[in-house]
Amino acid sequence: MVLELWLSLVLICVLGAMSPGPSLALVVRNTLLGGQRSGLVTAISHGIAIGLYAAIVLTGIGVIIVQSPIIFQVVQYSGAAFLLFLAYKALTSKASNVDLTTGETTAAENINAWRDGFLIAFLNPKIAMFFLALFSQFIDANASFEQQLIMVLTVGGIDTIWYCLVAFGLSRGPVLQRLRSKTYIIDKVTGVVLILLAIRVVV
Repeated sequence: MVLELWLSLVLICVLGAMSPGPSLALVVRNTLLGGQRSGLVTAISHGIAIGLYAAIVLTGIGVIIVQSPIIFQVVQYSGAAFLLFLAYKALTSKASNVDLTTGETTAAENINAWRDGFLIAFLNPKIAMFFLALFSQFIDANASFEQQLIMVLTVGGIDTIWYCLVAFGLSRGPVLQRLRSKTYIIDKVTGVVLILLAIRVVV
């Protein structure tokens, strides 16, 4: 892949990663409740899922997901159900305090960052649609394994880096110190946002 083409791919992936959505809401919530470690783990597992989706699309399985109404809807409704599950957890959570010295909270034990980050990306079949449209502009049917690997690593790497930056920025002392007293309110707002996003996923 020529440098100019790769840079174009990088730009599109950066813009896609930075667009607000359920993934951003989840990374923010897990960082505020579980500290920097939970936020970073959520970001990394999300990036792994994005990279895996990219690989699935490149192997042709993504076409099956998109073109099969049954498979697409199963993944789609599973994703919506997972968003509603996260919304329920957020809306029913109790206030918690963040210990800046450890980056942990009283709610940290209730966070499964690896699961949350991975599933919120992997249970979104619209990502497959996005990659199908994106990759058709950057790669041909005779692309080598090295080209495909570069694309997968680029997509997954950019996603991981962006959300790690979000988690890192939110977990800095001055920021977290101002937000930690409002985690209860943030949880309720996040819960409502996740419900709205779940409705959007199935519409």
